[in-house]
Amino acid sequence: MPERLAEMLLDLWTPLIILWITLPPCIYTAPMNQSQVLMSGSPLELNRLNEEQRILNRSKRGWVWNQMFVLEEFSGPEPILVGRLHTDLDPGSKKIKYILSGDGAGTIFQINDVTGDIHAIKRLDREEKAEYTLTAQAVDWETNKPLEPPSEFIIKVQDINDNAPEFLNGPYHATVPEMSILGTSVTNVTATDADDPVYGNSAKLVYSILEGQPYFSIEPETAIIKTALPNMDREAKEEYLVVIQAKDMGGHSGGLSGTTTLTVTLTDVNDNPPKFAQSLYHFSVPEDVVLGTAIGRVKANDQDIGENAQSSYDIIDGDGTALFEISSDAQAQDGIIRLRRPLDFETKKSYTLKVEAANVHTDPRFSSRGPFKDTATVKIVVEDSDEPPVFSSPTYLLEVHENAAINSVIGQVTARDPDITSSPIRFSIDRHTDLERQFNINADDGKITLATPLDRELSVWHNITIIATEIRNHSQISRVPVAIKVLDVNDNAPEFASEYEAFLCENGKPGQVIQTVSAMDKDDPKNGHYFLYSLLPEMVNNPNFTIKKNEDNSLSILAKHNGFNRQKQEVYLLPIIISDSGNPPLSSTSTLTIRVCGCSSDGVVQSCNVEAYVLPIGLSMGALIAILACIILLLVIVVLFVTLRRHKNEPLIIKDDEDVRENIIRYDDEGGGEEDTEAFDIATLQNPDGINGFLPRWGMPTQLWEERNPIQT
Repeated sequence: MPERLAEMLLDLWTPLIILWITLPPCIYTAPMNQSQVLMSGSPLELNRLNEEQRILNRSKRGWVWNQMFVLEEFSGPEPILVGRLHTDLDPGSKKIKYILSGDGAGTIFQINDVTGDIHAIKRLDREEKAEYTLTAQAVDWETNKPLEPPSEFIIKVQDINDNAPEFLNGPYHATVPEMSILGTSVTNVTATDADDPVYGNSAKLVYSILEGQPYFSIEPETAIIKTALPNMDREAKEEYLVVIQAKDMGGHSGGLSGTTTLTVTLTDVNDNPPKFAQSLYHFSVPEDVVLGTAIGRVKANDQDIGENAQSSYDIIDGDGTALFEISSDAQAQDGIIRLRRPLDFETKKSYTLKVEAANVHTDPRFSSRGPFKDTATVKIVVEDSDEPPVFSSPTYLLEVHENAAINSVIGQVTARDPDITSSPIRFSIDRHTDLERQFNINADDGKITLATPLDRELSVWHNITIIATEIRNHSQISRVPVAIKVLDVNDNAPEFASEYEAFLCENGKPGQVIQTVSAMDKDDPKNGHYFLYSLLPEMVNNPNFTIKKNEDNSLSILAKHNGFNRQKQEVYLLPIIISDSGNPPLSSTSTLTIRVCGCSSDGVVQSCNVEAYVLPIGLSMGALIAILACIILLLVIVVLFVTLRRHKNEPLIIKDDEDVRENIIRYDDEGGGEEDTEAFDIATLQNPDGINGFLPRWGMPTQLWEERNPIQT
């Protein structure tokens, strides 16, 4: 209690003591001119200076002034005296009036216009405004005329410790790696104090930790926070709460303080190895499991987090290293064991593997702790399954000659049931692969027979699928592809490669090659084609043509003489026998047509028709046809022109009355009948001049016609 009372008294008298200490140094004394304004916080001092001012005789007058000071937050019963204004022109007759203007004049600061005393009438806050600039002036009381020029002065607000330190950015968060050494810097915090940092110790801060020891420490002046314990383990405790205090007045008693919190999180480092949850794992898998199927998972736990907990898995030993593989699951951090090769219960019923888990990322600082890895044993038991039949070969290749007989055996497939309780097998052909049903299979022994004749020239390969089915379990089936190749036999005779037609010039030379021909054979002998060419026996001594075998397996036909005449013979037919080299050899006869043609001097064929021979020299049949077509066209144009011209000059109906005439026909005899009718032309009624172009009926004399048809005018 006495200590509390002492602190209260100290807080009450501290501002008064500071005011008493600071006021005397604030009074400034200087030689005065003719006039002066004296500003001071002490009335006694002002009176003394006034006396000195009266004693001194100066030729010039002026203001003498200094700064004034006022303590902030002063709240006495009366306004506080800040200072006094005075001029040597004032004889004490009260004819001088003092005027104050500027910052806060009349509202914060009030002047006695007679005495010049300045009082603060409001409570001041240095943090709100630290100084005020005012202007003082002395004027005549009656005329208000200035007696001296105005003069500026400053009133400064003196600071007291009325603001506590504040952490503006709190609360704070920071991280530091676990296992850090002693004194590792974590972060630093900063507090601010609104008091005057250059006056006294009101803004001098000292930092300390109220909560968070013994794990962390703080430097009192810089507020740098460091680790106070070495090798803090994140796995033991990850987060710490630190309470920090900032105290002004240099940390002395009576100062103000502020606090904030700092949350420190230890970040992970790879200081822990992976560890399998169990040392032995058991898995079972059916023997017919699909390759690549996951058959089990193993897991190694790591107390670290993030990438420091990532582990890779490997199979390092065991009798199943060739059949199994292990991969890492990046999400679950598991090791997944998969099947990479088929299993067979009848061959081996169990396997043992040794797997290893190792950290992907290692920290060399902790290598002295030993290898960051662990091992475990995995036992895999193979379970028996009802497996489908197994063929003796994954594919079959069979060969058959195209002349093979129906029902002849061309090959055989075999299959067995791999299970311990073996089941009989039945074979069949997938008819989707043998739509024409060219093959059959024995259901019991798998022998494939021919159902229809084969022709290599139509199809060389036949691909079918054989199905093997267990008799005891029809759902267990297997399929195997069978490729059947049809072998060639010599069953096709050679023939000309195309329809050849040769042309022979009348002016050709003896020995000239008329045509070169080649042959083809649908068969495919192993050693390739080789053809023999010959003429018919009755044409061996052909007087006109001969043949010559070429090295490229072709044949050339040559003329034996010149002077061929197409008028005598236009076409020659030359039968040629072509034989192959098969066993037995086959042959056929192909006929070459040779036409005799007219050629130019350089051997270019111009015409091969006999009619063209009688045409004028230099004109071909085509040219003659073109000339005749032009002549006919000209004749048609002339006839059309004449007809149109005549129709234009002779209209069919004459409307002019002058051209109308009457023809009276009188018959003197009877029985003219048809002849009289034929003799009459109605056109003469329409065109009287038309008689000039009319011809009498054929065979009737003109005189008789005139007698029978007199013209009456």
